[in-house]
Amino acid sequence: MELSATGEPVFEKEDTQVHVGLDLLPGSFTLTRDGENFEPYHALVQFAGVRENPWAAQEVKFSAKGPDGRRVAFTVDLLNDSWSGPREGLPEAIWKVVALAATSAGDVGITYTTPGPA
Repeated sequence: MELSATGEPVFEKEDTQVHVGLDLLPGSFTLTRDGENFEPYHALVQFAGVRENPWAAQEVKFSAKGPDGRRVAFTVDLLNDSWSGPREGLPEAIWKVVALAATSAGDVGITYTTPGPA
């Protein structure tokens, strides 16, 4: 196959979204809902950059196995209801997954710091 390309690609950050997927090591992370444990095996983190604002992690979708082996999905909203900052009360382990995804996304210019005191 012959391939050629010309031009100067330009990236304009108007309202851009980037999804970063991570395969999670079995047994490294547990989600608990209503007293029932689920083992996530994949996380898909959505980052968005609107105009000149910094990139923000908006949500993470987990694919997991329940105690009965059944596959389930969870979506965790990372922004508060007014979209002005991080949602309070989320477990630190979820922010660690987001930080891992942000590290993987560094190639497209996403920089990320876990919310909270510096």
